[in-house]
Amino acid sequence: MSLISLAGELTETGHRLIQRVYYEDTDFSGVVYHARYLHFMERARTDYLRLLGVEQASLAIESDAEGLVFVVHRMEIDFKSPARMDDILTIETTTEKAGGAKMVLQQEIRRAGALLIAAKVIIAVINGQGRPRRLPEALATKFLAAQGAA
Repeated sequence: MSLISLAGELTETGHRLIQRVYYEDTDFSGVVYHARYLHFMERARTDYLRLLGVEQASLAIESDAEGLVFVVHRMEIDFKSPARMDDILTIETTTEKAGGAKMVLQQEIRRAGALLIAAKVIIAVINGQGRPRRLPEALATKFLAAQGAA
């Protein structure tokens, strides 16, 4: 298995990651525990960055004297339908905005095409001291280009 398949794939609108629901993701009834969806979405965002050639660890150190870190500032989630143990989920991430000191991403989790979770994620761009900083133009371009790529 290649690393590309582990990280999902870039699509015409952003990124797609496939994940299986395991026992550890569920509560006593076999339904995915609500907080686990945050894990699925975080993995998808991280792999989206990875496939765009953005390494978060190196940004914090090497980007410039200030450093650059992405943090979740706000998240709006609509829980539409539950996932269950052994379901195969598709997590799709698209960039709505990338510029200034923030990015806005849309994420959806689906099972066999059926929408289970819809989320709007606002990512703050900060420096190593936790202060807002502008997203470098080259990075903003990568995120916005991925929106219409492929």
